[in-house]
Amino acid sequence: MGLTSGADYHYAGLHLRGLSLSGIRTAISLPELSLSFDVAQGYPFLLNLKQFFLSHGHLDHAAGVPYIISQKAMNRQEAPRFYMPPSLVEPLDRIMKIWQEIEKHEYRYEFIPVSADLEIPVKGNYFIKVFPTTHRIESFGYTLFERHKKLAPQYQGLPREELIKLKDQGFVLNEMVHVPLVSFTGDTQIEFLNSRPWVKKSKLLLMEATYLDSLKTIEQARTWGHTHLQEILPHLDEIESERIVLIHASSRYTWEVAQRLLGEQIPEKHRSRVELFPGR
Repeated sequence: MGLTSGADYHYAGLHLRGLSLSGIRTAISLPELSLSFDVAQGYPFLLNLKQFFLSHGHLDHAAGVPYIISQKAMNRQEAPRFYMPPSLVEPLDRIMKIWQEIEKHEYRYEFIPVSADLEIPVKGNYFIKVFPTTHRIESFGYTLFERHKKLAPQYQGLPREELIKLKDQGFVLNEMVHVPLVSFTGDTQIEFLNSRPWVKKSKLLLMEATYLDSLKTIEQARTWGHTHLQEILPHLDEIESERIVLIHASSRYTWEVAQRLLGEQIPEKHRSRVELFPGR
């Protein structure tokens, strides 16, 4: 794993690649779906993606926007689409105009404002849905959903011959089910957990945990719009996610120290499903 390639994380057919370190860099991509949550400084593993979902405008999450646009232009790729909080659109567009002036080159890009509950097509049966978060500046989280058909409850258990007969009679046997696969919070206070019901049901929940020990208090974390591990612990029973992957841990913790702190504090019944994202 390196800064150029990011770290790979695999779970239940999902492949993520990225990095997350508080105040330094956060960008976590799903390469097969050509999308990334946040962009850090615009590392090489992001450059060929098509859609970018910015949680907020702090530099460790969004500084790479101009570089990604520039690299795509140099390689004659299609204009990238950046989804972001509405208050970020005009300032980022202004920054791009300044870079165009500096470089004497006109760039192509799309800056698209989001709102809570907005659904954004991704690829095939996949789409992104936006949920509100609570940070020092305007911020949003994103959930990757998959649509698939499922036999409606009233027809489950019926013999195949009966189902065929009902279908021939014009009955609609299937219903469309939306399954939340991956939720990404960006920087946020713990209140995001109750912002939308599907977040806690996501198969994979990528959530901020900036502070992991008593050297920083919960109050100090909240002052900066962040989440402390001690705030997460009481909610573990209600979070239905198969895996809770903590991101944005402070650089004050080495990998070894962070792992030790999680091992000491996560209750045994949850220890197998709570982990730190491998890329830092």
